[in-house]
Amino acid sequence: MGRQPRQDLIAGLTVAIVALPLALGFGVSSGLGAAAGLATAIVAGVLAALLGGSNLQVSGPTGAMTVVLVPIVHRFGPSGVLTVGLLAGVILVVLAAARAGRYMQYVPAPVVEGFTVGIAAVIFLQQVPAALGVPTPAGEKVTAVAWQAVVGFAHAPNWSAIAVALGVAATMLFGARWKPTIPFSLLAVGAVTALAAAAHLGVARIGALPPTLAAPSLAFLHPAAVPTLLTSALAVAALAALESLLSATVADGMTVGQRHDPDRELFGQGIANLAAPLFGGVPATAAIARTAVNVRSGARSRLAALTHALALAVIMIAAAPLVAHIPLAALAGVLLATAIRMIEVSSLLALARSTRSDAVLMVLTAAATLALDLVAAVGIGVVFAAFLAVRKIARAATLEQVPLDVTDHQAEEGALLAQHIVAYRFDGPLFFAAAHRFLLELSEVADVRVVILRMSRVSTLDGTGATVLRDAIERLEHRGIEVYLSGVRPEHDKALAAIGVLTRLRRDRRVFAHIGEAVAAARTHLHHHGVLAPARASLEEV
Repeated sequence: MGRQPRQDLIAGLTVAIVALPLALGFGVSSGLGAAAGLATAIVAGVLAALLGGSNLQVSGPTGAMTVVLVPIVHRFGPSGVLTVGLLAGVILVVLAAARAGRYMQYVPAPVVEGFTVGIAAVIFLQQVPAALGVPTPAGEKVTAVAWQAVVGFAHAPNWSAIAVALGVAATMLFGARWKPTIPFSLLAVGAVTALAAAAHLGVARIGALPPTLAAPSLAFLHPAAVPTLLTSALAVAALAALESLLSATVADGMTVGQRHDPDRELFGQGIANLAAPLFGGVPATAAIARTAVNVRSGARSRLAALTHALALAVIMIAAAPLVAHIPLAALAGVLLATAIRMIEVSSLLALARSTRSDAVLMVLTAAATLALDLVAAVGIGVVFAAFLAVRKIARAATLEQVPLDVTDHQAEEGALLAQHIVAYRFDGPLFFAAAHRFLLELSEVADVRVVILRMSRVSTLDGTGATVLRDAIERLEHRGIEVYLSGVRPEHDKALAAIGVLTRLRRDRRVFAHIGEAVAAARTHLHHHGVLAPARASLEEV
């Protein structure tokens, strides 16, 4: 136990060093400034560490959240962003109370990978204006804004800015391969800041930062604007929930014996987002990259994430004048490298090779993330994944004709039974996606007197399946064919009884526990109609 606090303190300081340029960069990218990013990392970092559902999670401003916030800033201004953050916090607390955290497990891996690729592309494109040293053009579509920035650079090149951005990005990418434990982002930013000051480079700087957090205030909140901002707040809350629970799952996978509480995590993120806007901070979420650094640095408890936030607070108090001199192009370089490192080529290739549907799903989600917004992209990805899953299950469900057991009968009588009775067995789910195919197959039954439907292998039966089954039975009966059911499971009684099928068939004594009983009843029915001689023996139950 003596070593654990020291490990957590070291891990927390390591994460703070990595998080500082990211917090500043994401604050600038969001449109509210570097101070907002730093305030978010401190306030949300402390509260999410104390109240969240993961012992290892690190929270603050993230690239994914920045992607959502940029159009909100354009539309509603800084006060709109703060209000959206506050409302998102309320929504997250409500989701936690509703125990919605468990549903994260239903987001498929191809959707998550496509989502990550899309976010990385958007973050990369967002940094193009700052990396080129041109003012950020107006507009919400990142591709159009990035292109306009390239056109602006072509008319008035700023080689100092692009050299700073590419230098920082290259140092981070190659440094991480050489010595992953060294915080090359901070070293690179420090080096180019000193160089820019010494060489009097013509690059834009962050500018003055407040030495302390702003006093908590609700001055930004205008109740009349709340209905207009509610849709944006829902999108921010959905993204915060998705990214936080995904990050917690990643943290669990990197450790042994750590398991997060998804509902408590939503509650912690909700409180963090309720508090951050009061101090001028942007909406926050757990950060996968910083959480990974925390785990790899030996963190064992919440003390590490708490140390990270407190270390950033100390930096804000002690080093605000130095931070003010950091070139914006240097922060752009940090985020360019971050976007590139978000894409794990090996995971993408593995998914692309697994099945064609996984590859299509991943590409679709990435394209939707780039073209639309993140929450819509995840929604599209999940809906498409559900469609593919249902299609696959429906194809696996079968309806096949099975031979009758006529071993108890003479050959001539057995042949008559086989000519007049047909048995079909359902395998798998009888639900909306497969039911109508079964209806068509059953409707084609001809030249028989009795149809036995064997239900013992039906795994799932929904309302559509029960309705289609009733339609098939009624069509067969309309043609003078007697229909029996065998092996109906108790859990399917409710669906069949609700549409009147089971009640009527049971009243007419046409529902049996076993196929043998159904064949015996069919034989008796044929005897009454003069097709077979009187029964000499009864079938065994099978």
